[in-house]
Amino acid sequence: MSSRKTRPSRNNDNELVRLLSKLQALLPPSTSSANKTRVPATKILHETCNYIKSLRREGDNLGERLSKLLDSMENNGVDVNTLKDLLQQ
Repeated sequence: MSSRKTRPSRNNDNELVRLLSKLQALLPPSTSSANKTRVPATKILHETCNYIKSLRREGDNLGERLSKLLDSMENNGVDVNTLKDLLQQ
């Protein structure tokens, strides 16, 4: 069996390295691989997954806080519908 069938082509390898490098550049500096030049792909992917999970949690928390704030404003007589319309623009 030829190595061409068992291993991706060199162009695919180069493309994978390029995409992983771009992905690594998107990670915040606080992640352990963001400052290193050569990091295993599995580590970059693992850190990316963790970062996306943290962004999702942060988004959920902000949504809950906004909901509580809007409820509080509504209870205090503020026209929340106008505020919601402004937020959606």
